[in-house]
Amino acid sequence: MVRDQIDRIGVVGAGTMGSGIAQVAATNGYDVVLRDVEPEFLENGFETIDHSLERLENRDALEAEPETVRGRIEGTTTLEDLAECDLVVEAALEELAVKREIFADLERVCADDVVLATNTSTLSITSIASNLEHPERVVGLHFMNPVPIMEGVEVVVGELTAEAVVDLAHELAMDLGKTTWEADDKPGFVANRILMPWINEGIRAYDEGVASKEDIDAGMELGTNVPMGPLTLADHIGLDICLHATETLHEELGDRYKPAYLLKRKVEAGTLGKKTGSGFYEYD
Repeated sequence: MVRDQIDRIGVVGAGTMGSGIAQVAATNGYDVVLRDVEPEFLENGFETIDHSLERLENRDALEAEPETVRGRIEGTTTLEDLAECDLVVEAALEELAVKREIFADLERVCADDVVLATNTSTLSITSIASNLEHPERVVGLHFMNPVPIMEGVEVVVGELTAEAVVDLAHELAMDLGKTTWEADDKPGFVANRILMPWINEGIRAYDEGVASKEDIDAGMELGTNVPMGPLTLADHIGLDICLHATETLHEELGDRYKPAYLLKRKVEAGTLGKKTGSGFYEYD
């Protein structure tokens, strides 16, 4: 059984994805509890939300007042504050051990009919739910980045995910103004299984001198009608996130997903893309 009525949504993790999910949910009329482990992380998350709402308002792309949206989001560092939520979305670190621990805590705190969703981009839904008493209520709800702008949401079905939970995931995403597609619980699902090797090969082509970074990006934008080339997109996603996703796929699927040397080198150097001011390009 899952709840018929979703009024209050919990979000675990106030980073780029978690803050975006919280913003979209609040924009669409839901009350939101945004939880992270440190007050500093929550403050950063709320700053991200405020800046995003301001940009949307300036472009006349926000129907509600920013203050109204912001007022629907409650921040907390206490996990027990999620107990009254009707559905919880986890958007924490992309590490299996971390997610398993979070979901074990959520199962302890939340009622049995509360759906527990994960925003993981590459990790197995079945593995995340494997130590739970009720793994059937765990589903993948993979939002695209940036969440307030991107239309798509990937619904990922674990080995034991109940059909009613899958249906609810689709319905919620569509109620948030998104369009969904469904994927089985295979490494990388649809989006990152195809996207990450595309980015990785773009980085490899640049490292091997096939073309300049600008021409690689231009060739893909003009030649395939994508809005961003692979190097620009990698910078926007974060090179550390790209590396982690590619390493996961490499471990699961073999050498065709082996991370490009230059990607590893840039992550080791701490030039992670737009969020650090420097990646393949420079940012203000």
